[in-house]
Amino acid sequence: MTDPRLARTTPAPKPGIVHLGPGAFFRAFNAVFTEDAMAHTPGDWGIIAVSLKSPTARDQLAPQEGVFTSVTLAPDGPSDRVIGAICGILVAPENPGAVVDAMAAPQTRIVSLTITEKGYCHAPATGRLDLSHPDIAHDLAGGAPRSAPGFLVAALAQRHKAGQPGFTVMSCDNLPDNGALTRQIVLDFARARDPDLARWIADTVAFPATMVDRITPATIPDDIARLAKRTGYNDPACVQHEPFRQWVIEDHFPQGRPAWDAVGAHCVASVAAHETMKLRCLNGTHSTLAYLGYLAGYDTIAQTVANPAFARLCQYLWQHEILPTVPQPEGEDLTAYAAALLTRYANPAIKHRTWQIAMDGSQKLPQRILATISDNHAANRPCPGLALAVAGWMRYVGGIDEKGAPITVKDPLAELLRRTSDSAKTTADKVRALLAVEQVFDPALACNTTFQSQLISAYSDLTAHGAQNSVERFLHNIAIFQPDI
Repeated sequence: MTDPRLARTTPAPKPGIVHLGPGAFFRAFNAVFTEDAMAHTPGDWGIIAVSLKSPTARDQLAPQEGVFTSVTLAPDGPSDRVIGAICGILVAPENPGAVVDAMAAPQTRIVSLTITEKGYCHAPATGRLDLSHPDIAHDLAGGAPRSAPGFLVAALAQRHKAGQPGFTVMSCDNLPDNGALTRQIVLDFARARDPDLARWIADTVAFPATMVDRITPATIPDDIARLAKRTGYNDPACVQHEPFRQWVIEDHFPQGRPAWDAVGAHCVASVAAHETMKLRCLNGTHSTLAYLGYLAGYDTIAQTVANPAFARLCQYLWQHEILPTVPQPEGEDLTAYAAALLTRYANPAIKHRTWQIAMDGSQKLPQRILATISDNHAANRPCPGLALAVAGWMRYVGGIDEKGAPITVKDPLAELLRRTSDSAKTTADKVRALLAVEQVFDPALACNTTFQSQLISAYSDLTAHGAQNSVERFLHNIAIFQPDI
């Protein structure tokens, strides 16, 4: 007998937020924080969740009237909680007009985004809108919007025409200075469409920056089955996440916001230092472990750091190559923060898969790793460990693993990166060819001879010895000069 579907038992909240990107992280983070905020301070802050591409989230959530289960994966076992903050679900390609109308509605005071780095349709190396992106070109030609910038500008244009104030645009993606970057991308699009509208957006619309942090593995069928066994209901929209959560928000919301600060969010004047801390300390080492761990044959982050060599690599990176580049965030102990990250990575209940983190690396590397390398080189600090991480990415996007089997590389530049790698025969030529991909590498960094030399050496080591041995060899060589490693 099939378990009954999870069903809503309380009235849905009235809408106040439209959210683009209703994936697992949004459900595990934004929706839970907003549910808590409405419980603390009642208000009309229900979320209309909008999928820009796939109907999957709608198909999971709509039969349950938007409710889903948030599963906290602690080392001593899971705990389950039903979340009801979502009050509507839309699929943009099916009805783009309904999405624009929802965003333009007077009751919508915030439009938030978790659309991943590639959803911004920008060039990561420059932070500007990619006007040649197919979705951007389509939207600027006057078609119904397809892209996030296209939807934002279309809805803001409708608000402006109606004489209504603009909504607040809140990015919750792992991008450096995500508020300012989102503002730049929206203004780039608006200027190409209507300079007067662009001036109104620049003068009146708020783009607060945020820093978000909660490890959220992809949900798999076994997770759904285990939840059904515990609860007696079927919930294909459930999400799994670690107990830890951290949200730092630039407190600039002219149209108001939920009481997120009353339930654990840290509302500050500037998010920049916290954002840099998280992008470089957590995301930087996560990507390092994803590429090198995947190549070494590890399925999850917890399995990877259970190997002492990979745990020591993280500790080395934090101490010697990452933390020296991170400004001191308000209220944070950087050394303690890094130590806590290793504990979080090692949580055996969190099966955060290396392939999941490895996705879209061309969009992630510039802010997670390459910016750190640039800062180190500017300060005349060598960073061979991060060079090994980048070499791991280069080996990964070549599309062949250490056993000669094909890798399914999920990345918007996957075909270009594979062709670029295949076009060169020697390891040195492969490195130089990939460094010339300006969508990923800033030319100033790519031309740095020290960085090139470190990359060629690391890539050659990976090719000759494999990721596992390369990490161990790296640590052995570093220990000669830095005995504390």
